[in-house]
Amino acid sequence: MSRQAWISILGIGEDGVDGLSGLARGLLSGAECVFGGARHLALARELIRGEATAWPVPLGDPAALLLSRRPQRCVVLASGDPFWFGVGSLLARGIPADEFVCLPQPSSFSLAGARLGWSLQATRTLSVCGRPIEALVPALQPGARLLVLCADASSPAAIAGLLTERGFGAATLHVMQALGGPREAIVTLRADQPMPEAIDPLVLLAIALPSGPAGRALPLACGLDDAAFQHDGQMTRREIRALTLSALAPRQGELLWDVGCGSGSIAIEWMLCHPQCRAIGIEPDPQRRARAARNARALGAPGLELRAGAAPLALDGLPRPDAVFIGGGASDPGVLDTARAALSPGGRLVANAVTLETEALLIGHQASHGGSLARFGIDRLDSIGSMHALRPAMRILQWVWHA
Repeated sequence: MSRQAWISILGIGEDGVDGLSGLARGLLSGAECVFGGARHLALARELIRGEATAWPVPLGDPAALLLSRRPQRCVVLASGDPFWFGVGSLLARGIPADEFVCLPQPSSFSLAGARLGWSLQATRTLSVCGRPIEALVPALQPGARLLVLCADASSPAAIAGLLTERGFGAATLHVMQALGGPREAIVTLRADQPMPEAIDPLVLLAIALPSGPAGRALPLACGLDDAAFQHDGQMTRREIRALTLSALAPRQGELLWDVGCGSGSIAIEWMLCHPQCRAIGIEPDPQRRARAARNARALGAPGLELRAGAAPLALDGLPRPDAVFIGGGASDPGVLDTARAALSPGGRLVANAVTLETEALLIGHQASHGGSLARFGIDRLDSIGSMHALRPAMRILQWVWHA
C-alpha cells in the first residue's frame, strides 16, 4: 500500500463482508469515512466503524466528495471490480493514482463467465447503465456473445425487444440476477419469449446471438446501405461515404466535426468505427437535425451530438476536432479557413464538392494550402425501357488536407 494513499477502493460482492480479504476487512473497519451505494453500505454494515455516506443520486463528481475529506482514511465500496464500468474510473479522473489503492472482487462479468463457461476474452462486455440500449446495436453480430450490465429490472425486456426488432428473436438470453449472493438466480429463454414477471434489479443479461444470416447486423466496413438512413435526398451516398471515411481516417477516441451533417451519415459511421469515437453534427435545418438524431439511435450511435446553426458561426466554442468533414456549405465565406484553423495537430479536413463553384473554391484552397484533390464518379444500373444501362451519378471533387 502506498504511503501516500488515503483512499481504499474496495470491491464487494453480494456475499458481503464474508468475501472480503483480511486486508480489505481491516481497511474497512479502520476507515474514518465510508462512501458507497446504499446497497454496498448495507452489505458492509457490520464492519463499518466510521461515518457512512451514501452516494447522492445522481452521482455527480464523486472525486470532489472524497477530496473534501483529505487526508482522512476513506473507503469507497463498489460492486466487484471498481474499474470495470464502476466508480473507480470516475475517481481516478480527479484523484492521483498514488493517493488510492484498489482491492477488487470478482466482477459480475467474471461471475457470469464462470457460470456459463464463456471465455471472457471472446465475449463483449457492455453496460446500459445510464446509456441508451441502442448503443448495443453495433455489437449485434452473428455468433457474438455479449454480457450486458443492466440498469434495473426493466432492462432485460427492453433489450429483448431491441433484439427481436432487429431480427435476433432466436438469440438465447440468460437473465443473471444477484450473482454471487444468496438471491442468485438465472433464467434462460429466447429473446422473443416473455420475460419472467419478477426480476431482481441487480441483473446482468448474457446474450448468445445465433450464427448465420439471421438478424440485421451492421456491416463492419464503412459504407452502410443508403436505405439504412432516413434522408431527404441530401445525403453522402454509400460509395462516396466509404471513400470519405477512408480519407477522414478515424482513430480511437477522436472527435469529428460533420459540418452540414444532413442525415448524419458521415458522423454516424465515424462513431461506428470505434466505441470511443465522438462526433458533433452541425446542421441549421431542424428537420434534418431531428432526422439525424433518429438515424443515430437506430444505428447504434446515440451519443451523436447535434448543434443548430450554420458554419462558420456555429463552430465557435466547439471542442477542437481531430477531423472535419464538410459536405455542404463549403462555399460559405470562412468555413474552410475556420475548419482548417480549428484542427488539432495531425488532424484531417475532407471537403466534397459537386457544384462548379465549390469545385473552384476547393481547387483554389489546394493551390494555396496544399493537400490532395481527387475526383470520383459512380455509375449505377438503371432501366431504359426493357433494356439496362449504367447511369452516371453526379461526380464528386474531394479535397483532403492534413494539419
